Amino acid sequence: MEKEQTVHENVHIGTYVMVWLALLMLTGLTVTVAGLNLQSFAIVVAIFIAGLKSTLVLNYFMHIKYESPIFRNMVLVVIVTIAIIIGLTFVDISFR
Repeated sequence: MEKEQTVHENVHIGTYVMVWLALLMLTGLTVTVAGLNLQSFAIVVAIFIAGLKSTLVLNYFMHIKYESPIFRNMVLVVIVTIAIIIGLTFVDISFR
């Protein structure tokens, strides 16, 4: 039984550099937002920026962008499950 090989597109080094620069800029934005007085809105912004950063890492450095749709959907199911668990934990803690 032969193993099926997946074909990945060749990713140029410039793409990795641009993603890295975007991650640096988003990290700087996270630090900037943490220094601002946004009260509880700062947490929402920080989580949104972290989501963007993790999407970039998953798609380009972990090559999820080039995997089969079923694999990408399974990664999405895991992320949604973790988000639900974290959300329910926040709700539980806020009503204690």
